[in-house]
Amino acid sequence: MKNKPIIIVSGEPYSIFSEIFFKLLKSKFIRNYNRPLLLIGSKNMIEKQMKKMNFSFTFNLITKKNIDEVKFNNKKINIINVDLNFKKPFDKISNKSSNYIKKCFDIGLDLMKKKIGCVLINGPISKKHFFNGKFNGVTEYLANKTKHNDNEVMLIYNKSLSVCPITTHIPLKDVSKKISSSSIIKKIITINEFYKKKLKKTPIFAVTGLNPHCESNFKISEEKKIINPAIKKAKKKKIKIRGPFPADTIFSKINKKKYDVIIGMYHDQVLTPMKALFNFNAINITLGLPFIRISPDHGTNNQMLGLGKSDPTSLKEALHFIKKINVS
Repeated sequence: MKNKPIIIVSGEPYSIFSEIFFKLLKSKFIRNYNRPLLLIGSKNMIEKQMKKMNFSFTFNLITKKNIDEVKFNNKKINIINVDLNFKKPFDKISNKSSNYIKKCFDIGLDLMKKKIGCVLINGPISKKHFFNGKFNGVTEYLANKTKHNDNEVMLIYNKSLSVCPITTHIPLKDVSKKISSSSIIKKIITINEFYKKKLKKTPIFAVTGLNPHCESNFKISEEKKIINPAIKKAKKKKIKIRGPFPADTIFSKINKKKYDVIIGMYHDQVLTPMKALFNFNAINITLGLPFIRISPDHGTNNQMLGLGKSDPTSLKEALHFIKKINVS
């Protein structure tokens, strides 16, 4: 297949993803987009959600058997149908959706394994209900499914500034136990190679400390024991890196212009300022897999279902990014 499709797993059925996908297809942006989009999800559910939100699209039904022969058309919804036998188009999020989401992911992963798709995008997932404590998030779930455990890297990307948390969705009380010099340097190397290979740019890194002001009342802090040694190792590998910096000042206007990527020790340490700075103008990229996976940088937000107010910017940014990088 010359122009491989972007595989889109629709995710939690009771999220805002259908709405932002409809808005994307209606936008001028998609008319001249050069790659086909292939949605994996429930045709029945999407039809009901279209009706409720006053959208109208025809479907281009695709199966794994005819995918090499079918003509994609982004004016329609190119879809591999996965049955979801719910009576209502909207409902509360629960574990009722788990088998459906798993089926969608299994199909998407199979298409990526067979190199039919170029990039995998997924809609938001309820971590509480889908993973049920087995995985911290989609990043770790996909690493496990592709047998790339411990290689995964969460990169929240914006062309002006990106961030990476060393630990992801874990309680704050566990962060100090989960960070190590080896995990920090491994993620930095992965990001550095990605920037150089895909973005044709040598990134400049800043690393935060763990403790406020990079200090603690203990003789040996995490900064001295873990973070500083990782930075020294990165410098020996000719990576452009500085730190550790206090997290409360590294995102200031002066500082954030100096760096391409800020490495933080835990999720909200870097994602909170990132979302405050860029709102929906960022995407969640998983590195370290056999393929690139991208997710719009927002959650299920099901309280906004059907209100017509959901912003598709992050999904558009994902498609902009795919156009920018060299994927085959």
